[in-house]
Amino acid sequence: MTDVLVEQTPNGGEIEIIGGLLTMTGGFKTAFYYALFGGNKDDDGTENAKFNWWGNLTETDPDLHYRSKTQNIINTLIPISGNLVRLETAVKKDLDVFIQIGAVETIEASTSLVGVRRVEIKINVVADGDNIEIKFIENWNAMSRELA
Repeated sequence: MTDVLVEQTPNGGEIEIIGGLLTMTGGFKTAFYYALFGGNKDDDGTENAKFNWWGNLTETDPDLHYRSKTQNIINTLIPISGNLVRLETAVKKDLDVFIQIGAVETIEASTSLVGVRRVEIKINVVADGDNIEIKFIENWNAMSRELA
């Protein structure tokens, strides 16, 4: 199975077109990107969110809904080391759907601040016995008065 490759940029996800063709990928990167960052920016990450990702409207199993708790944390909590644990927990919850459907066996996540208001999310996955590492560098959008 292949997906259109979505690369993270400072302005969100971007696709690449070369010679009129979309760049494709066979890995988990695009699916993980949408699970972590593809929700509606106004989605607060809760089960009863008013602003939900459109794809959840047709999914009848609530356990398979994308919630984008990761996106919500990056947009609402300030970028301090104390919030990294909360972010790691959110990443794992957002990606748990891939374990539930049997696409991967395990998922581990780690986060670190790599610049002013920039966070690196490392995801280590075991799928079909293979170890796969996926990284995202994301702008941490929430700001406190001290950081503004």
